[in-house]
Amino acid sequence: MTTIVHIDVMLAKRKMSVTELAERVGIAMANLSILKNGKARAIRFSTLEGICQALDCQPGDILEYRPDDPPMTTRTNE
Repeated sequence: MTTIVHIDVMLAKRKMSVTELAERVGIAMANLSILKNGKARAIRFSTLEGICQALDCQPGDILEYRPDDPPMTTRTNE
């Protein structure tokens, strides 16, 4: 499974810098960059809420789930 982070898209729509978002949310620039670049393994709900509040958006606006491709199966004659 893959989770895609679209913070950069929302930042562009809101004409906001990463620095400004980090300050508004109260998280370190390094942590926000890790999240923005899709390298984060987890996010606290309080951080997600802060980002959504600062960007005036919903969690679905910045997070997208994409399932992995299903494995190829071969049919056998029974």
